[in-house]
Amino acid sequence: MTELQRRGAVFVLTLGSDENRFHPDRLAQINAALDEVEAAEGPEAPKAIVTTGVGKFYSNGLDLDFMAANPGSAEANLNEVHALFARVLAFPAPIVAAVQGHAFAAGAMLALAHDLIVMRGDRGFFCLPEVDLGIPFTAGMNALIRARLPIATAHEAMTTGRRYGGEDAREAGIVAATAGEDEVLDVAIARAEERAAKAGTVFGTIKARLYGEVIAELRAG
Repeated sequence: MTELQRRGAVFVLTLGSDENRFHPDRLAQINAALDEVEAAEGPEAPKAIVTTGVGKFYSNGLDLDFMAANPGSAEANLNEVHALFARVLAFPAPIVAAVQGHAFAAGAMLALAHDLIVMRGDRGFFCLPEVDLGIPFTAGMNALIRARLPIATAHEAMTTGRRYGGEDAREAGIVAATAGEDEVLDVAIARAEERAAKAGTVFGTIKARLYGEVIAELRAG
């Protein structure tokens, strides 16, 4: 499942080696890893975090099979995903997404909650397919996407379900940088390391206030 490793001031959180869909067990592991990073060497210590996947998938979003099989837990699972988005938005250390593979639906939204995204240039794929799945965005998801994307890009992504390759995503303002398949993680770590000294209470407070309305929508369920 998830794995946390350290490279100097940068912690690398691997979400998993499968489709990295969000269900209670994985969410608990991700939050435990974020807890560990926050606590490392005190709240004001220089540090940053990079999230990534293995192989084809960064994250394919909600675990719809789990939610269909456990209808009594579906709403709680969705609320925990919203809470994770809110936590990443206001995370008190720089947090960079290294999107080496598919980032779809809620997986794409998790990437958007990061400070910036580095994506594989030739493939990867960023996609918000809800229009094709017949699933409307929640108010919190809508607020997150609008806050983190240029409005024209948000409109296209949300209403067409377009799959953006890495270079297309960079041109559309979705990702900050692209890199080759074997370089995505290293580039993301370098970007995170440049920002590690900013970590701390002030950094988290700035982001929490910057995205206050989005966080309120996400926490409202």
